[in-house]
Amino acid sequence: MPFQVPVIDIAAYVGAGSVAGRLETAARFDEAARTVGFMQIVGHGVPQEVLDGFAAALDGFFGLELEVKKRYRTPPAINRGYSPPKSESLSLSLGVEASTRMNDFFEAFNVGASTADYPGVELPAEDYAENLWPAEYPQFSTAVQNYFDEAARVARTLTRVFADALALPAGFFDRFTDHSLDVLRMNNYALPPGDIDPDADLTGMGEHTDYGIVTVLWADQAPGLQVLGSDGVWHDVQPADGALLVNLGDLMARWTNERWLSTLHRVKPPIVDGTIQRRRSAAFFHDGNIDAVIETLPSCVGAGSRYEPVRIADHIRAKLAGSRGLQANSNAEREAARVLAATERY
Repeated sequence: MPFQVPVIDIAAYVGAGSVAGRLETAARFDEAARTVGFMQIVGHGVPQEVLDGFAAALDGFFGLELEVKKRYRTPPAINRGYSPPKSESLSLSLGVEASTRMNDFFEAFNVGASTADYPGVELPAEDYAENLWPAEYPQFSTAVQNYFDEAARVARTLTRVFADALALPAGFFDRFTDHSLDVLRMNNYALPPGDIDPDADLTGMGEHTDYGIVTVLWADQAPGLQVLGSDGVWHDVQPADGALLVNLGDLMARWTNERWLSTLHRVKPPIVDGTIQRRRSAAFFHDGNIDAVIETLPSCVGAGSRYEPVRIADHIRAKLAGSRGLQANSNAEREAARVLAATERY
């Protein structure tokens, strides 16, 4: 069967949908989560004017001079602010020493939930850091916050779908996400437009799995994103009109004992006919409460769990120490083995 990322309409969960409509959506989501781990979500209700304003904000910030953007760098342990090209290596989040290490040429800007967003909850300031907003582009904060709020709503809507798809009680995931470590990572694939040697040793973003519960991805309809299929081959994926791409993270794979997939993916240089194309994306990571412990759901244990229980704080910090701190993660053996076994498509 040809590889494809299914399109799923979640309107039944966004508006006043029927019980039958929600159950049909949940069943389709379960099928996609078991077979692909990626899906195209429509009916999400994010206003077009929010998306347009957000895209313009990305262009405005990433269009600033590099030295200006570098003023907003933070230490690797603080997952906020600006990351210049070739400063991160996503494959190290899996402990894989890629041959193209430090050639991840994307630049990024991160914002996230801070301690101020969860009053009355004692949280570590390092994980729930305050955001940096570029003074040189004052429109940025409002446009980004507007999209952040919409992406957060979509992610929380999806956890309702999860509960139905896994035959769990309504609201099951709420106690794991009521002070969720949410981060929005805005990416720009920063090579200048023009001709390029297609044999150049370049990686837009190295192969990796996402770390948390669910990722909501806005992206240009430009080539680059590739997903590793069950056939061991990397497949190109581009968003459908009006769709947000959604994929599951490692914590959902742990929860479901790999009934649901945390799918490996990467970004290759966005090249068409030997010419680099503009490519922007923004991944909203819904990672859960820092103090929550994830262990296999009883209904998914089967003959035995593949994973020991893990505290979200420990899991996320080990992943970030790889990608941002460049310290190979030694606790991702299953995912690393899949990277090493993957065959190149071209």
